Amino acid sequence: MSINAWKWGLLGGLLVAPAWAQVIPVEDFSKRFDYSDLALSPDGKYLALAVPNEEETETKLHVLRLDGEGETKVLRFGNQQHVSNLLWSDDDTFVVARAEKLPLREQLVSSGELWSSNVDGKNQKPLFAYIPDDLVRSGRRKDEGFAYVEYLLPNEPGKILVNFVCWNCGEEPPTVIFKVDTRTGNRTEVERYNKRASFYYDQTGEARLRVSRDKSDNPVLHYRPTKGADWLPVPATLAGYTMGPLIFDKDNNTAYAEISDKREPTKFYRLDFAAGTRTLLQGRDDADIGRMLIGGYAGVPFGITYQADKPAIRYFDTNSEWAKLHAGLMKAFPGQMVSFNSFSRDNRNVLFLVWSDRNPGAYYLFNRDTNKVRLVGELMPWLKAEKLAPVRPFEYTSSDGLKLFGFYTAKAGVSGPQPMVVIPHGGPYGVADAWGYDRDAQFLASRGYAVLQVNYRGSGGRGERFLTSGYKEWGGKLVDDVAEGVKWAIDNKLADPNRICVFGASYGGYAALQGTIRYPDLYKCAIGYVGVYDLEVMYKRDILSGTRDGRAFLSRTLGDDMDHLIAMSPSRHIDKIKVPVFLAQGTLDRKVPMEQFNSLKKGFDRQGIPVETMVASGEGHGFVKPENVNELYRRILAFLDKSIGPGTGSAAAPMPAAATTTKN
Repeated sequence: MSINAWKWGLLGGLLVAPAWAQVIPVEDFSKRFDYSDLALSPDGKYLALAVPNEEETETKLHVLRLDGEGETKVLRFGNQQHVSNLLWSDDDTFVVARAEKLPLREQLVSSGELWSSNVDGKNQKPLFAYIPDDLVRSGRRKDEGFAYVEYLLPNEPGKILVNFVCWNCGEEPPTVIFKVDTRTGNRTEVERYNKRASFYYDQTGEARLRVSRDKSDNPVLHYRPTKGADWLPVPATLAGYTMGPLIFDKDNNTAYAEISDKREPTKFYRLDFAAGTRTLLQGRDDADIGRMLIGGYAGVPFGITYQADKPAIRYFDTNSEWAKLHAGLMKAFPGQMVSFNSFSRDNRNVLFLVWSDRNPGAYYLFNRDTNKVRLVGELMPWLKAEKLAPVRPFEYTSSDGLKLFGFYTAKAGVSGPQPMVVIPHGGPYGVADAWGYDRDAQFLASRGYAVLQVNYRGSGGRGERFLTSGYKEWGGKLVDDVAEGVKWAIDNKLADPNRICVFGASYGGYAALQGTIRYPDLYKCAIGYVGVYDLEVMYKRDILSGTRDGRAFLSRTLGDDMDHLIAMSPSRHIDKIKVPVFLAQGTLDRKVPMEQFNSLKKGFDRQGIPVETMVASGEGHGFVKPENVNELYRRILAFLDKSIGPGTGSAAAPMPAAATTTKN
């Protein structure tokens, strides 16, 4: 394949560390992506990009012509507002979701409002939003609920299907599906169900699969076997437990779906809806399907990926023109993954993303007529792959016989036992670490520390049975799984047993402190970042406890035995923590409020044990402001160098042994 890559310059021109620099500056890790979303128009003439400002207080939409004619249009959707979930509904019309920049996540998250605009921004309108009245006029929309685009109608340009759930309709609100004209804002109700549900549609826009949940949070599946049929329970010949996502072919009968029958990892099938039969295309016994590989505008899958351990691609239709193109691009970018993003309607232009453990991502355009590739832009062009650390997938077996996956990150070329930082991921349930660029891991590796990440039981990507095996094991088997991963690294001469620290955010912060109690000889220090430290308080006052479904979820996953929750709460067992501790917290954290931080800090104070802390005013569940992220990284680095280091190239000045910093 001919590759003629050239940089556009739209997002270029950023400062890059000089080639001779030995250490990547802390600031290079705290900076967010150059843009958060990108999509190609159906006629292939325009590219739209969501671009944050330097202060990251607002995300604007940039629309440019691919032929280079005309100026780039810069559109705003409100002062200091973010946009995400960008999609083109027609050649000159697109839809965005108003969004929030959530800490601990790279991508923006929809706030439930939808807006549309034409390419010049002169026809902006709210599709779903709550717009209050002012002194002059009445707000056009009064939608008190959450809306998201569920389907783009391929045969009706400009039309979309929107899933809407109201906020004030009781604890079990209905789900309403609207067909929306994105050019006029007019909407028509096409489906309604008496509780929360997701729908999947054939290519005419008729809902053919409905997925809801019962009181025990198990999926309930109904389908329409043929167009116009009544809703029926999905038969076991199609699916036993879960079904979806689902994509229909042009005959509106053949479909492709990820399915699990008995809570095992999902497998990938081709379905005959009318006959109620299926054909297995791909599947593993130890890992879910990662994602579908879709070929062409309104196309169907030609392959799938696995992502639970080492990323892998499986083409089930090797004769597909898209499988051949994808395989060619994979060869052109060795050692990296290729993900198709969007296609022009005539399928002559393809926008795709290239990414890896040392590449946060770069977008390219491929023209199938000229057989050439253009580099559109890199998400983080100031980071160079040769300066980042490779990520090594590994697996091991727990003491009770469970296969577990993890990732080990360390500078290229190092050998022998290394000082190591263990990072349990947050969640804990349904979340998982994956092979790819990880900001925390790469920062620590750049300073000479190896990093270990374990997908303990309860993590996502391994099937429902694996996920629920972690229920009510917050301070038990989840922490044990991480510790056994550490022992694997020690046994394989990858970690220095005398220089291991544990660092985590949210649940990971809990796991860090609980790990030092459960394994007092394994860890030499602990870092808790916006962590939970008192499970009794969490059970009684977590934001989930305000709804019936939330309370049921906490009972299923955390448990409601107060004596057990107290026994598993680090703040109640300060005397068992024998290692240096560093705690970081945001004053406006609603998910894990200051009460959790204070309970642990005051416990240390009562015991007369010095502990380092950083409290950032105005920050929530994880820090967003670059200056706070920079200081957090410097503080963490100084703490690690003092406790298990020193690392290499520390850019931080040593901090006092028991310093407390409050950032405004």
